[in-house]
Amino acid sequence: MELVVIGLLGGLITGISPCILPVLPVVFLTGGAQSARFDADGTGGPAPASRWRPYLVIAGLVTSFTLVTLLGSLLLGALGLPQDVLRWTGIAVLVLIGVGLLVPRFEQVLEKPFQKLARRAEVQNRGSGFGVGLALGTVFVPCAGPVLAAIIVAGSTGRIDVGTVVLTVSFAIGVAVPLLFFALAGRGLVERIRAFRTRERGLRIAAGVAMLALAVGLVFNVPQLLQRAVPDYTAGVQRELTDNPDARRALDLGGLVTDENKDLDRCTNGARELESCGTAPSIRGIAEWLNTPGGAAVDLADLRGQVVLVDFWAYSCINCQRSIPHVVAWDAAYREAGLQVIGVHSPEYAFEKDAANVAAGARDFGITYPVALDNSLSTWTNYRNRYWPAHYLIDAEGTVRHIAFGEGNYAATEKLIRELLQAADATAELPAATDVADDTPDGPRTPETFLGSAKDVNYGGGDAYRFGERAYDLPADQPDDSFALDGAWRVETQYATPAGDGGGGIRLRFQAQEVRMVLAGEGEVRVQVDGGAERTVRVTGTPRSYAVADGTDAGTRVLDVTVSAGVEVYSFTFG
Repeated sequence: MELVVIGLLGGLITGISPCILPVLPVVFLTGGAQSARFDADGTGGPAPASRWRPYLVIAGLVTSFTLVTLLGSLLLGALGLPQDVLRWTGIAVLVLIGVGLLVPRFEQVLEKPFQKLARRAEVQNRGSGFGVGLALGTVFVPCAGPVLAAIIVAGSTGRIDVGTVVLTVSFAIGVAVPLLFFALAGRGLVERIRAFRTRERGLRIAAGVAMLALAVGLVFNVPQLLQRAVPDYTAGVQRELTDNPDARRALDLGGLVTDENKDLDRCTNGARELESCGTAPSIRGIAEWLNTPGGAAVDLADLRGQVVLVDFWAYSCINCQRSIPHVVAWDAAYREAGLQVIGVHSPEYAFEKDAANVAAGARDFGITYPVALDNSLSTWTNYRNRYWPAHYLIDAEGTVRHIAFGEGNYAATEKLIRELLQAADATAELPAATDVADDTPDGPRTPETFLGSAKDVNYGGGDAYRFGERAYDLPADQPDDSFALDGAWRVETQYATPAGDGGGGIRLRFQAQEVRMVLAGEGEVRVQVDGGAERTVRVTGTPRSYAVADGTDAGTRVLDVTVSAGVEVYSFTFG
């Protein structure tokens, strides 16, 4: 019921948001006006009309939107097709329907294949409109609030369970209610104004023009431009809906539970003793392997007799950066004794999918064990994982015996590695335990802060933060654990970059002992903590993590950053 309520409310809010504006003329004219009763000859005689058309247009939209969101990415991936195929197919159908509305002879050509059916083609003026709705659903891209984000992640990673379906359908129905209201309003307006009732042909032409305009606009991303131009007056309501513990728990849909991974929840996070949590799930959906002969894949079934540590990581994640030295040390110490470490690189950013970037990151960390590029998050999902880093310890029989999420707990994990190695080979001579300092921070710490529009968090400016180019001003009163921009910036989905030649400023209020920035491009950043001495960091190349402040005192501090033109700022991470 929580998912139903959150989905419905999230959909209703989205249904009145600015990003719905591009489809409203089409819904008004094709769903509403075309279901009106027109005066056939100007004398008041009604012409036949499909009174169900508004409902069926919206039903078609809800159906295709739900299927495309949940299954589209998986289906196209299975067929080896580009992710834009469904979108371009929908645009093509909109063009055909629009031309048919403008040119009756072309409409007749479209209808011919369906004339033997009891119900004629959906492109027909008096047709039900369900086909029009199906086409709209494939190109319908509502504002990506937290509810839709949870649905998209679940769909694209295969985490489709009953909760995901319930949330998606509820969200789609919530969006449909305002659209249906608008369609019915269109029909009522046409029937109440006599000047409209005698101009059925004119309204058909208007509907055709609106549909072609929508198709052309989609090709040139006009809806996104419109969304950026119109302030999102629903953003505050969206935050109120989802910014609470109950909503966050409900939207965390978890991994897809299968026969292969159903026993993983028998393990306790960070347990001090070995547990038994079922046979280790397979490593699957890997785009590429690093550090293996000829890039060959590693199969867990071939590793029976060895102890295996599966380490989920991402090269720009600061939590992983502090954890990896421990994993590298374990690999070096226990490889000869029968330990096989496998790094599963599950990207958090789009740039982390690039094999060359991951290979460079692995070299920087001294990683020589096999690394699987889990770009589709298939293995991440198969292990029901939610964290960077995460360690899964597997015994020589292939059973998961220990799981540790996040940083820390290294001594306990190493102790259990040694126990499993000894159990696999009682005669094995183990070296002394490794001695890598545990740098896991303690005390209050600002959460990871992203600057891209796709997952921006902790923005503390007084104005809206959204995709596109605009000028920002620092607020008079900035909240703790937040950032604000100063000057002209261009915000992209993954990063933000100064829009002018003079660069731009960032003010960060944080709590941490260490601050790092994920940066890319060519240029420099100048940083000051609490107005102290200025430090310059040179930036060059692909995205990676740069240390910008360390050894800071406890309590809230202020970091002022001046970013030169040409530098891309992805995130702040804290230690």
